Amino acid sequence: MTVVRMWHGWTTPENADAYQTLLCTQIIPVIEARSIPGYRSIALLRVDRGEEVEFITLMTFDSLADVVGFQGQDYRFAYVPDAARRLLKRWDVVSDHYDIVEKRAYR
Repeated sequence: MTVVRMWHGWTTPENADAYQTLLCTQIIPVIEARSIPGYRSIALLRVDRGEEVEFITLMTFDSLADVVGFQGQDYRFAYVPDAARRLLKRWDVVSDHYDIVEKRAYR
């Protein structure tokens, strides 16, 4: 069953563009370069909440075992590199994992 790993991080409006650039040009490419078995995709979501900007990552894996292959036995703990920590205001210490029980595409 397909699994989605969801994580939230918040930054200041002043750091938001730099954080997004870091994710898109460094962190995500490093993850993808690892050629993790069962890793299928990552989506980055962003919303301005006034005094802070929220980011959500949604990583898709074939199974929970593949998430463990990515993150290790303590797979719930978030992967937040030092460069990201310097730009973030706060973040989820753990990621949530959801089974996709139905997925429909329209056209």
